[in-house]
Amino acid sequence: MDMASIGIFIFAVIYITAGNGGFVNVQCKTENMGQYGQQSLLECAVKTSQGVTDVVIRTVSWKKEGVDEPLLVFHKGQTIKQPRCSFAEPSWNNRNMNVSLHITNTAVEDQGVYTCVVMTDRGGETSETRLKVTAKYSKPAIIAEPEKLTQSTGGTLVCNSVGGYPKGEIRWFGELNEDWTKSAKMEVKKTESGLFELSSELTLLPGSTYSMYTCAVFNTSGGKEDETTFEVPDGQDASGRSGKEPRKQSAQITKIVAPLVVIGSLIVGLLVVMVFVYGRRSRRDHQEVCASESDAEKGGHCEMDKEYYDTLAWGDVNAPNS
Repeated sequence: MDMASIGIFIFAVIYITAGNGGFVNVQCKTENMGQYGQQSLLECAVKTSQGVTDVVIRTVSWKKEGVDEPLLVFHKGQTIKQPRCSFAEPSWNNRNMNVSLHITNTAVEDQGVYTCVVMTDRGGETSETRLKVTAKYSKPAIIAEPEKLTQSTGGTLVCNSVGGYPKGEIRWFGELNEDWTKSAKMEVKKTESGLFELSSELTLLPGSTYSMYTCAVFNTSGGKEDETTFEVPDGQDASGRSGKEPRKQSAQITKIVAPLVVIGSLIVGLLVVMVFVYGRRSRRDHQEVCASESDAEKGGHCEMDKEYYDTLAWGDVNAPNS
């Protein structure tokens, strides 16, 4: 007789004989939580009426809803079990009232409703319990498209988080914690293992004023599991240098040019003074020469020279041609 046949036989016997007395009660925890890839425990225990002692368990059967073959069967002193399933206590025997089920390497497919059937020498009973499986999502990773995305050029930020269960959600937040999730587009993929992969794209328009964005992954209960922050550069040129470098270079150039401008102004001013002084001196010397001349005919010539030197000294645009 195979395990499926044994299970059907046990269930039939228990349901027929379970009404033989109310001395035995199987109490199972309503809901159990299991972590993907870890060990899970479905807690059930046999309770007896007051004064009832020395109870001997004859049969135990664990079955999952939707699966025909039992996961674990104890019958006639023998235990038959499926891989990854066993009694919670390794040294379990027919006088141990702890009939909890232990599942190793919990998978998504293990989630569901389980039935525990117990038959003792004082009667039997059936009870149900539920297993919920969860898996934590990986730390979000953000990729910029294009790679050299800046506030001035805009682009797309892609956030990915994988390996979670049940289906979660990716949310976006700005530097002031404002919610940008509605502006993003999220995709959900289910892997062969039943876990989920989440991907969300947030488009940044050119001229964005925000310097950082945070991508956070939330589980199905609305709890935040992890987050990653991406800093957006304020600008980059074609060579990939940040926008801060040109400003720094400009400041350095200004520091060099400013003294040169001052020096140049001083030189020009000095030249103007020299021309002015030279013009006045030349006019004075020429006047002295004219005063010493006794010939009256040279008076007109001196007057003309006087006007000429006045022009040199004061820059008269209407100076007479020599």
